[in-house]
Amino acid sequence: MTSTEETAAPRRLGALRAFARLPRVMQLLVLTQLAFNIGFYMVLPYLATHLTENLALAGAVVGLVLGLRTFSQQGLFVVGGTLTDRIGAKPVVLAGCALRVAGFVLLGLAESLPAVLAGAVLTGFAAALFSPAVESSLAREAGEQAEAGGPTRADVFAMLAISGQVGTVVGPLVGTALLLVGFQLSCLVAAAVFVLIGLGHLRWLPRRPPQHAGEPVLAGWAEVVRNRRFMAFAAGYSGYLLCYNQLYLALPAELRRATGDQAALGWLFVLASVMVITGQMAATRWGRRIGAARAIVLGFGLMTGSFLTVAAAVLLPDSTADMPLWPAVTMVVLLTAGEMLAVPVAQDLVPRLAGERRLGVYFGVLSSAGGLAVLIGSTVVGALLDPAVAAPAVPWLVLAGVPAASALIIGLLARRGSLTASPGRSRDGLRA
Repeated sequence: MTSTEETAAPRRLGALRAFARLPRVMQLLVLTQLAFNIGFYMVLPYLATHLTENLALAGAVVGLVLGLRTFSQQGLFVVGGTLTDRIGAKPVVLAGCALRVAGFVLLGLAESLPAVLAGAVLTGFAAALFSPAVESSLAREAGEQAEAGGPTRADVFAMLAISGQVGTVVGPLVGTALLLVGFQLSCLVAAAVFVLIGLGHLRWLPRRPPQHAGEPVLAGWAEVVRNRRFMAFAAGYSGYLLCYNQLYLALPAELRRATGDQAALGWLFVLASVMVITGQMAATRWGRRIGAARAIVLGFGLMTGSFLTVAAAVLLPDSTADMPLWPAVTMVVLLTAGEMLAVPVAQDLVPRLAGERRLGVYFGVLSSAGGLAVLIGSTVVGALLDPAVAAPAVPWLVLAGVPAASALIIGLLARRGSLTASPGRSRDGLRA
């Protein structure tokens, strides 16, 4: 029986049945993403509004705060990945949970910009520790299970996305209810959730021996930087995180423009989550069928369309007179569809481009590239969203250019064979 035949049945399984077939450790890693997102999304969707309305911060400053939070998370993933490779996943996960608790408490109590920045950086760095440990551990476990006839690694990452999106549905709804009392209560309850997550990992997450203990700290970084085809891939893929971050920065601004308030924000997050929960496995399998490069390029194309839709609505305001929410709804649908198609297959490419080595650092560098894009891009977009700085359509046109550039880079890498060549030396001569 061929490898394809051996894995065909597991690939046809639905998300729940496929999840039930996973080993217990992999189930733990997938489910903790659910709990992690419940706590996280109690606060994040409402942070920009809190900073603007309660603390009276300017748009550019709010963009800077959100950008720093994301950069301290995504930009410092390489630190979490390095620590995971050197000391193991469990202590890194526990440290991340502790820092997230401290960060949310500080955000809830902050009344000045320095305190807000400190809380944002702590909450971001917490995930920089937590996420690479989970992703690299899951990638390694999933690779072994796929060889034994289990679900493919892309399918496992799709399950991780579904689990996270269930948390993304529950988190904002809980946050909306808690906001009736105040933003501070949302932060404190979210902190309590992360206390429970940490206790759960302390009890059930096994301590695996690190694969690169005792090696020089910079050895892994140097290996990744020399992998030129991976670095080019990371540069192209980095646009995804900037696009996704606009659900928290640009989407609220569009809702205020179109309706005068952000009452629909929570339900739009629910819409995105329902799309992922119900369609992620199918989208991932279709992406595998058409090929990883095509799936990623098409995904970024959908993201480009999401921002162009809002730009068109801003330029043609009469087109939204009867349905003011349709640009925001279309943006969320296209952006989410692009994410569903591109992200799991892109994550599946990382271990292949890495040669199945130093996965913590490789996943860390991938996320750090995205974090740098968000730090720069969110500050610029936050300023452009101010009507005194730029015409209303300008930020959306600028945003549309980001995923378009990413699609171009990934497409060029695919044409040169850099995404399919085996580790060592790719067909275009780039050293792996």
